[in-house]
Amino acid sequence: MKKYFKIVRHYEHCLDQYGDTHLGVDWPNPEDLEKRFQVMLEVIKPPFTSHASLLDFGCGASHFYEFLLKTKNTNIEYSGLDISEKFICLSQKKFPEINFFCLDILEQPALVPNFDFMIMNGVFTEKRDLTFEEMFKYFSNVITICFAKVHVGLAFNVMSKHVDWERKDLFHVSLDTITNFLTKKLTRHFIIRNDYGLYEYTIYLYKEPSSWQK
Repeated sequence: MKKYFKIVRHYEHCLDQYGDTHLGVDWPNPEDLEKRFQVMLEVIKPPFTSHASLLDFGCGASHFYEFLLKTKNTNIEYSGLDISEKFICLSQKKFPEINFFCLDILEQPALVPNFDFMIMNGVFTEKRDLTFEEMFKYFSNVITICFAKVHVGLAFNVMSKHVDWERKDLFHVSLDTITNFLTKKLTRHFIIRNDYGLYEYTIYLYKEPSSWQK
Protein backbone atom coordinates (compact mmCIF):
# COMPACT_ATOMS: atom_id res chain seq x y z
CA MET A 1 0.00 0.00 0.00
CA LYS A 2 1.28 3.46 -0.93
CA LYS A 3 2.07 5.49 2.16
CA TYR A 4 -0.35 8.29 1.32
CA PHE A 5 -3.20 5.77 1.48
CA LYS A 6 -2.77 5.95 5.25
CA ILE A 7 -4.24 9.45 5.05
CA VAL A 8 -7.18 8.14 3.00
CA ARG A 9 -7.85 5.37 5.51
CA HIS A 10 -7.81 7.89 8.35
CA TYR A 11 -10.55 9.97 6.72
CA GLU A 12 -12.59 6.86 5.97
CA HIS A 13 -12.33 5.93 9.64
CA CYS A 14 -13.64 9.40 10.56
CA LEU A 15 -16.57 8.89 8.18
CA ASP A 16 -17.34 5.49 9.73
CA GLN A 17 -17.20 6.98 13.22
CA TYR A 18 -19.00 10.31 12.75
CA GLY A 19 -20.95 9.99 9.51
CA ASP A 20 -21.75 12.80 7.10
CA THR A 21 -20.66 15.67 9.36
CA HIS A 22 -17.71 18.03 9.72
CA LEU A 23 -16.20 15.48 12.11
CA GLY A 24 -16.64 12.82 9.45
CA VAL A 25 -14.04 14.67 7.36
CA ASP A 26 -11.97 15.51 10.46
CA TRP A 27 -12.67 19.23 10.79
CA PRO A 28 -13.19 20.34 14.41
CA ASN A 29 -16.14 22.70 13.92
CA PRO A 30 -18.56 23.82 11.18
CA GLU A 31 -17.92 27.54 11.63
CA ASP A 32 -14.24 27.31 10.72
CA LEU A 33 -15.08 24.94 7.88
CA GLU A 34 -17.41 27.51 6.31
CA LYS A 35 -14.66 30.09 6.67
CA ARG A 36 -12.34 27.77 4.73
CA PHE A 37 -14.98 27.29 2.06
CA GLN A 38 -15.33 31.05 1.58
CA VAL A 39 -11.56 31.46 1.28
CA MET A 40 -11.41 28.62 -1.25
CA LEU A 41 -14.25 30.18 -3.24
CA GLU A 42 -12.41 33.48 -3.50
CA VAL A 43 -9.76 31.93 -5.76
CA ILE A 44 -12.29 32.70 -8.51
CA LYS A 45 -11.72 36.19 -9.89
CA PRO A 46 -13.46 38.24 -12.60
CA PRO A 47 -14.31 37.69 -15.41
CA PHE A 48 -14.89 34.09 -14.26
CA THR A 49 -17.28 35.09 -11.46
CA SER A 50 -20.16 34.96 -13.97
CA HIS A 51 -19.43 31.32 -14.85
CA ALA A 52 -16.63 28.91 -14.02
CA SER A 53 -16.04 25.18 -14.01
CA LEU A 54 -14.52 23.95 -10.75
CA LEU A 55 -13.15 20.65 -9.51
CA ASP A 56 -13.36 19.98 -5.79
CA PHE A 57 -10.26 17.78 -5.43
CA GLY A 58 -10.57 15.60 -2.34
CA CYS A 59 -14.26 16.42 -2.22
CA GLY A 60 -15.04 14.00 0.62
CA ALA A 61 -18.77 14.26 1.37
CA SER A 62 -19.16 17.25 -0.99
CA HIS A 63 -19.70 19.73 1.81
CA PHE A 64 -18.25 22.47 -0.38
CA TYR A 65 -21.05 21.87 -2.89
CA GLU A 66 -23.55 22.17 -0.05
CA PHE A 67 -21.91 25.51 0.80
CA LEU A 68 -22.31 26.66 -2.82
CA LEU A 69 -26.00 25.76 -2.72
CA LYS A 70 -26.46 27.48 0.63
CA THR A 71 -24.76 30.68 -0.58
CA LYS A 72 -26.54 30.54 -3.96
CA ASN A 73 -23.36 30.40 -6.04
CA THR A 74 -25.18 29.05 -9.07
CA ASN A 75 -22.52 30.39 -11.45
CA ILE A 76 -20.15 27.53 -10.62
CA GLU A 77 -20.21 24.29 -12.58
CA TYR A 78 -19.16 21.89 -9.82
CA SER A 79 -17.47 18.49 -10.12
CA GLY A 80 -15.90 16.39 -7.37
CA LEU A 81 -12.97 14.01 -7.14
CA ASP A 82 -11.83 11.75 -4.36
CA ILE A 83 -9.51 8.78 -4.10
CA SER A 84 -11.89 7.13 -1.61
CA GLU A 85 -14.70 5.02 -3.01
CA LYS A 86 -16.57 5.39 0.29
CA PHE A 87 -16.72 9.16 -0.02
CA ILE A 88 -17.56 9.14 -3.71
CA CYS A 89 -20.41 6.69 -3.15
CA LEU A 90 -21.78 8.97 -0.42
CA SER A 91 -21.44 12.09 -2.56
CA GLN A 92 -22.97 10.46 -5.62
CA LYS A 93 -25.92 9.26 -3.55
CA LYS A 94 -26.47 12.77 -2.19
CA PHE A 95 -26.03 14.53 -5.53
CA PRO A 96 -26.71 12.16 -8.44
CA GLU A 97 -26.78 15.08 -10.88
CA ILE A 98 -23.12 15.95 -10.20
CA ASN A 99 -20.14 14.54 -12.07
CA PHE A 100 -17.78 12.73 -9.68
CA PHE A 101 -14.43 11.05 -10.26
CA CYS A 102 -13.10 8.24 -8.07
CA LEU A 103 -9.41 7.77 -8.81
CA ASP A 104 -5.81 8.33 -7.76
CA ILE A 105 -4.57 11.21 -9.88
CA LEU A 106 -0.97 10.05 -9.49
CA GLU A 107 -1.93 6.79 -11.20
CA GLN A 108 -4.57 8.01 -13.67
CA PRO A 109 -3.95 11.68 -14.50
CA ALA A 110 -5.26 11.30 -18.06
CA LEU A 111 -8.76 10.51 -16.72
CA VAL A 112 -9.11 13.96 -15.17
CA PRO A 113 -10.26 16.66 -17.62
CA ASN A 114 -9.31 20.31 -17.40
CA PHE A 115 -11.29 22.84 -15.36
CA ASP A 116 -11.16 26.60 -14.96
CA PHE A 117 -10.43 26.28 -11.25
CA MET A 118 -9.65 23.63 -8.66
CA ILE A 119 -9.86 23.72 -4.88
CA MET A 120 -7.99 21.36 -2.55
CA ASN A 121 -9.38 21.97 0.93
CA GLY A 122 -7.74 19.78 3.58
CA VAL A 123 -5.91 17.59 1.08
CA PHE A 124 -2.52 18.65 2.46
CA THR A 125 -3.28 19.62 6.07
CA GLU A 126 -2.78 16.18 7.62
CA LYS A 127 0.19 13.89 7.08
CA ARG A 128 -0.62 11.36 9.79
CA ASP A 129 2.55 9.24 10.32
CA LEU A 130 4.25 10.18 7.05
CA THR A 131 7.53 12.01 7.48
CA PHE A 132 7.68 15.63 6.37
CA GLU A 133 9.81 14.59 3.39
CA GLU A 134 7.32 11.89 2.34
CA MET A 135 4.40 14.28 2.64
CA PHE A 136 6.17 17.06 0.77
CA LYS A 137 6.97 14.67 -2.08
CA TYR A 138 3.32 13.63 -2.22
CA PHE A 139 2.23 17.28 -2.13
CA SER A 140 4.71 18.23 -4.87
CA ASN A 141 3.65 15.43 -7.19
CA VAL A 142 -0.08 16.01 -6.76
CA ILE A 143 0.02 19.81 -7.01
CA THR A 144 2.14 19.63 -10.16
CA ILE A 145 -0.36 17.38 -11.92
CA CYS A 146 -3.34 19.39 -10.67
CA PHE A 147 -1.91 22.75 -11.75
CA ALA A 148 -1.56 21.37 -15.27
CA LYS A 149 -5.31 20.55 -15.18
CA VAL A 150 -6.57 24.11 -14.61
CA HIS A 151 -7.07 26.88 -17.14
CA VAL A 152 -6.92 29.68 -14.59
CA GLY A 153 -5.93 28.67 -11.07
CA LEU A 154 -6.23 26.52 -7.98
CA ALA A 155 -6.34 26.91 -4.21
CA PHE A 156 -4.88 24.69 -1.50
CA ASN A 157 -4.20 25.00 2.22
CA VAL A 158 -1.48 23.73 4.55
CA MET A 159 -0.81 24.18 8.25
CA SER A 160 1.21 27.18 9.35
CA LYS A 161 4.59 27.07 11.08
CA HIS A 162 3.62 30.23 12.99
CA VAL A 163 1.84 28.45 15.82
CA ASP A 164 2.41 27.96 19.54
CA TRP A 165 3.09 24.27 18.93
CA GLU A 166 2.99 21.86 16.02
CA ARG A 167 1.09 18.59 15.88
CA LYS A 168 3.15 15.72 14.54
CA ASP A 169 0.25 14.39 12.47
CA LEU A 170 -0.30 17.70 10.65
CA PHE A 171 1.56 19.09 7.65
CA HIS A 172 3.15 22.35 8.89
CA VAL A 173 5.06 24.01 6.07
CA SER A 174 7.09 27.22 6.13
CA LEU A 175 6.31 29.94 3.62
CA ASP A 176 9.87 29.83 2.32
CA THR A 177 9.64 26.10 1.61
CA ILE A 178 6.35 26.47 -0.24
CA THR A 179 7.26 29.57 -2.25
CA ASN A 180 10.66 28.21 -3.24
CA PHE A 181 8.97 25.17 -4.70
CA LEU A 182 6.21 27.14 -6.42
CA THR A 183 8.48 29.68 -8.07
CA LYS A 184 10.97 27.09 -9.27
CA LYS A 185 8.53 24.42 -10.45
CA LEU A 186 5.08 25.87 -11.13
CA THR A 187 4.41 29.61 -11.20
CA ARG A 188 5.43 32.98 -9.81
CA HIS A 189 1.79 34.09 -9.86
CA PHE A 190 0.34 33.28 -6.46
CA ILE A 191 -1.46 34.89 -3.53
CA ILE A 192 -0.93 33.85 0.09
CA ARG A 193 -4.04 34.08 2.29
CA ASN A 194 -3.08 34.29 5.94
CA ASP A 195 -5.89 36.65 6.94
CA TYR A 196 -8.75 34.45 8.09
CA GLY A 197 -7.78 33.65 11.66
CA LEU A 198 -6.97 29.92 11.51
CA TYR A 199 -3.66 28.12 12.14
CA GLU A 200 -3.15 27.50 8.45
CA TYR A 201 -2.79 29.45 5.24
CA THR A 202 -4.24 29.13 1.77
CA ILE A 203 -2.41 29.75 -1.48
CA TYR A 204 -4.00 30.67 -4.79
CA LEU A 205 -1.93 29.62 -7.81
CA TYR A 206 -2.63 31.30 -11.15
CA LYS A 207 -1.46 30.59 -14.69
CA GLU A 208 -1.25 34.29 -15.54
CA PRO A 209 -0.66 37.47 -13.52
CA SER A 210 -3.74 39.27 -12.24
CA SER A 211 -5.22 42.06 -14.32
CA TRP A 212 -4.98 45.31 -12.39
CA GLN A 213 -7.41 48.11 -13.15
CA LYS A 214 -6.78 51.72 -12.25
